[in-house]
Amino acid sequence: MREKMEERIIEENVEESKEEAQKTTVSQSNAREKKKRPAWKEVLSWCMTLLAAFVLALVLKNYVIINATVPTGSMENTIEPGDDLFGFRLAYKFAEPERGDIVIFKFPDDESQKYVKRVIGLPGEKVTITEGKIYINNSDVPLEEDYLKEDWVRATGPFSFEVPEDSYLVLGDNRNDSYDARYWENTYVTKDEIIGKAYFTYYPFSRFGSLYQ
Repeated sequence: MREKMEERIIEENVEESKEEAQKTTVSQSNAREKKKRPAWKEVLSWCMTLLAAFVLALVLKNYVIINATVPTGSMENTIEPGDDLFGFRLAYKFAEPERGDIVIFKFPDDESQKYVKRVIGLPGEKVTITEGKIYINNSDVPLEEDYLKEDWVRATGPFSFEVPEDSYLVLGDNRNDSYDARYWENTYVTKDEIIGKAYFTYYPFSRFGSLYQ
């Protein structure tokens, strides 16, 4: 009986050894196949990966996000000269711009240029500026603007704007030094001219943060 058990154990050990040997052979075979993989396939794989990354970056840049560098102080202190901004192109795909939004748009007098301003007047509204105060639709209460850089003392009015449908009245936060709708030949920005909504400053890093406090 003992001899039979020993024979059985020996047989099982032999089978296990065969299985291990087969696994080792398969692993070695796979390793050799990998080693034999042509160099051009490796190069092609890397090229395809880089191409996919490039296409993704291109799609994001042209259809999803927008970068803008502001060269002037027209939006101080919200945006300082030289700040780099991140904007979202799809912000108004399924929504309308709201008062107070900071938008990146094609300058109505020269669409080759891009401007950044704050939305003040909405489609169909009457906007009146008197002594540096803004009134919407003949309201007795002026618009609250806690984002202004300083007391508004230049080009304080009187101005009266009738905002067309599908258009917006935009002004800079630094009213004393902003070239905006008060001076433009084509006063209003149409929705089609709006590229996207600006969300935050990402450079310089010391000013990283949201534009809406």
